[in-house]
Amino acid sequence: MTYTSKSTQCVHSGTVDDTINQGINTPIFTSTAYAYLDKSQHLYPRYFNTPNQKAVIDKVCALEHAEAGLLFSSGMAANTTALLSLLQKGDHIVFPREIYGGTQYLAMHELGKFGIEFSFTKGNAVEDFAQQIRSNTRIIYLETPSNPLLTITDLAAVADLAKSKGILTAIDNTFASPINQNPIDFGIDVVMHSGTKYLGGHSDISCGVIVSSQRLISVIYQSALCFGGVLSSETCYLLERSLKTLHIRVMRQNENALFLAQSLQTHRGIAQVFYPGLESHPGHSIAQKQMKNFGGMLSFDLKGNNPEAFLHSLQLIQPVMSLGGIESTIMQPSATSHAMLSEEERLALGITDRIMRLSVGIEEATDLLTDIEQALEKG
Repeated sequence: MTYTSKSTQCVHSGTVDDTINQGINTPIFTSTAYAYLDKSQHLYPRYFNTPNQKAVIDKVCALEHAEAGLLFSSGMAANTTALLSLLQKGDHIVFPREIYGGTQYLAMHELGKFGIEFSFTKGNAVEDFAQQIRSNTRIIYLETPSNPLLTITDLAAVADLAKSKGILTAIDNTFASPINQNPIDFGIDVVMHSGTKYLGGHSDISCGVIVSSQRLISVIYQSALCFGGVLSSETCYLLERSLKTLHIRVMRQNENALFLAQSLQTHRGIAQVFYPGLESHPGHSIAQKQMKNFGGMLSFDLKGNNPEAFLHSLQLIQPVMSLGGIESTIMQPSATSHAMLSEEERLALGITDRIMRLSVGIEEATDLLTDIEQALEKG
């Protein structure tokens, strides 16, 4: 049976039947060795085809409207595998100006080793991407909303541009999650997630996902076989369990984030709030067109507070790495996600030491606001 609603897909899509005891959950298949005689498919964890792997991928494919996918041990494992499988020596890739620090580090310090060229846009408008296209460009890479300033890129416009030039498009859809944004619907070819974030949602597993057409996944698969960045059956089980509540978690996080963004934009201790759900956000109208909701991530610029003092003054919101969990967490990108960049590179992106990135959880929104306000007073 095919399900169309996100909430039902989260709970039921991909579930593997327990034919022995009729349990309602997918059993955990711990084997790494499977019989192959008289089998049409040889099962093996590194082949990305064991039952627990397939259960997760089928669920994410349903949520992202994709034909096929692969599951990895981290978001960067997924990201790196996708790019190195679709690019060859002499190829060129266009990255947006604002991007996750790990991906930027991959571009600047690893792609050159394979003879792959790259360039960064000067902005996030479709014209900025068009200006960077060369005769050897093979991929346009996107991240929207971006990390950490929540910049919005027009997915349909960039997809149309790429298709007119015979170029593939790939996107890191982690910040939006499949609940808020489905890039394939707008013509994007490859969608990636750091499943460690919203897909896992409980800050206790590391994983990554790639979904796309069957044709492109078949290409990526050949490299993935060699790189071997697979996920254990036990972790697949935890991820599938977490995905069942993805819709209800993200919807609450959406509501809380919008409340906080609206409340903080007028606070005397905040210079600016970055959240696409605000009408003042420059990408608001595009976000309305391509996002079902505006997400649980926001950033803000402290006006007069000492960043370290502010973080130490928080009592409910925890200053930690990562994002997307049910608990609200905060981080200073200049010291964490973008620490691998030089100070000059960070400032060029608008990432100062006073920028705080908030991952909004499912707590009571007024409690979160109270915590931020008291920290602003103390810090």
